[in-house]
Amino acid sequence: VDSDRRDLDMNSKDVDAEMIIRFIRMNELRLVTEYNPVTAVGVMQSSLQLNLLLITDKMSPKHPERMHRYRAAAELFKGKILFILVDINLNSNERIMSFFKLKKSQLPALAIFHVPDEEQDVLTLDEVSVERVQDFCNRFSQ
Repeated sequence: VDSDRRDLDMNSKDVDAEMIIRFIRMNELRLVTEYNPVTAVGVMQSSLQLNLLLITDKMSPKHPERMHRYRAAAELFKGKILFILVDINLNSNERIMSFFKLKKSQLPALAIFHVPDEEQDVLTLDEVSVERVQDFCNRFSQ
């Protein structure tokens, strides 16, 4: 995941098939998956029921710091929520903005989506922080 090696302790007596499957599932995806025509199929077929989208402008000078904080928050929810980056500069991503009823003036924003029942919520942000992402995810999942 994101060029960071993870190892499963195979010497433990607790290792079973379910533990190995869980380890692989948690580590097969990047912490943050960028949404584009190539990754769209994988995102849609994810086994995770909750998707959290950071809808933002990748060309912004604040983008690297936003992504650093977003990835840190993603680590807290690994295996529970699929964290997705949506770049508004891609024309193909305009549908996502309209789906969540967002305008460019409201960005950056977080949009959370529960796949089975299509329940959703949106939070516009001045600044992406680990705490705000964590609070937003926890509130929605409760």
